[in-house]
Amino acid sequence: MDDKLYENLLDGAYKSIPEKAAVGERFEIPKFEMFVEGNKTIVKNFQVVVEKLRRNSELLIKFLSKELAVPISSEGGRLILHGKVMPDNVNKKLEEFTLKYVLCKECKKPDTNITDMGHGFKQIVCEVCGARNSVK
Repeated sequence: MDDKLYENLLDGAYKSIPEKAAVGERFEIPKFEMFVEGNKTIVKNFQVVVEKLRRNSELLIKFLSKELAVPISSEGGRLILHGKVMPDNVNKKLEEFTLKYVLCKECKKPDTNITDMGHGFKQIVCEVCGARNSVK
């Protein structure tokens, strides 16, 4: 094989590899800021957390509703849990969601996307290391 052709192919391969996250950048799992109003628990920073996690808000709402066993609705960037729920419990479930649906299982980076593979199968695809893991 011609050395020049090999170098061009190698350069093309390196360009197709996703760029790694900036060195020193440290991802912290966000925390919900919430308060109780009557018989409801209101999450003030729901939209901010969803944007930081880079996930569909419906996926997070469905997960929290199932895990906390309370009906949930969203309104104007806030999340309304129809029941009194301890803030520690909600933040613990948010941490579980992040570990399951956001962080890469291989390199532990948050730079991932969820890809629908069809037939109800989804995969988490890492933009940093390229790992693929199935998820429910």
